Amino acid sequence: MLIALIARDKPGALQTRLDNREAHIAYLKETGVVSQAGPLLDEDGNMAGSLVILDVADMAQAQDWASNDPYAKAGLFGSVDLIEWKKVI
Repeated sequence: MLIALIARDKPGALQTRLDNREAHIAYLKETGVVSQAGPLLDEDGNMAGSLVILDVADMAQAQDWASNDPYAKAGLFGSVDLIEWKKVI
């Protein structure tokens, strides 16, 4: 099952993102369930959120993954949506 994680950073939290970026990227790589990932950008081109496509067994696994993301643990996100996604192209 593919799940799109769409997270928006809290306002003014760019430094929190930068401080935790290395741990977040390591988590993306080591968990083995990330199909695609990258930052969302604001109008100035600064990182302001995340889009992560997870390939997991079920929504519970996606929620567990999201809860253990170093960005989430650091309190970076103002909102996180987990949405079942179907790849077309």
